[in-house]
Amino acid sequence: MKFIGRQLRNPSVAAFLLICAGCFVLSVSRCYISGSTGFLFLNWNLFLAGIPLLLSRLLIGNGKITKAKVLFLLPMWLLFFPNAPYILTDLFHLGNSHTMPKWFDLLMILLFAWAGLFAGFKSLQDIQRMLSNFMSQRNSMLIVVLLLFIAAFGVYIGRFERWNSWDIITHPFSVLGDVAEKFTDPMSHLRTWGVTLMLGTLLNVIWFSIRLMQHSSQFKGTQFATEPGAPEHSNAEG
Repeated sequence: MKFIGRQLRNPSVAAFLLICAGCFVLSVSRCYISGSTGFLFLNWNLFLAGIPLLLSRLLIGNGKITKAKVLFLLPMWLLFFPNAPYILTDLFHLGNSHTMPKWFDLLMILLFAWAGLFAGFKSLQDIQRMLSNFMSQRNSMLIVVLLLFIAAFGVYIGRFERWNSWDIITHPFSVLGDVAEKFTDPMSHLRTWGVTLMLGTLLNVIWFSIRLMQHSSQFKGTQFATEPGAPEHSNAEG
């Protein structure tokens, strides 16, 4: 219970839950107005997208990172991490239903997709922070780049090959065989590597754009706070 209370006070976790609430209200409202349950599956996809955030918070949430936690939780996190950007591909469903205006469905799916990306990027930030305890900042950044391309590959095999995260446990040989085939005969799977390369690049662009904005904001805040000769503002009226 202490862990839950501590996480609920975390601004990023609270923001994610608030966005999820908005997504749920939109999807239920759509169902009520249109009489169609076609897009309620987005809530399940968003639940799966939140699992990497839960795992990363369990990994570093209390500040104690043990070898046992890393060996158990990190592979699980890697399995579920592709679920976070996966919701971007739910845009494929746009136009399949004509019971609501297309603009409504577009904005709703984009909100779900942003919620998934938010959870995924926050969990990735947690993982990078953990990795920084064991390696240089540069090396941890290179691993982040690789993880985002791995996530893009996971999105592909989820969207186009229809494998789920838990299939690696329930059908391990089938999943590994399918993945191995794409590596051993890449020229026969150009779509696989095209989607992986382009989606991985997109995820990296979004990730590093957000990080750059955070860094710029922190730098400017420090600059304004420490710049000598800056005029002091008085609360007294003229």
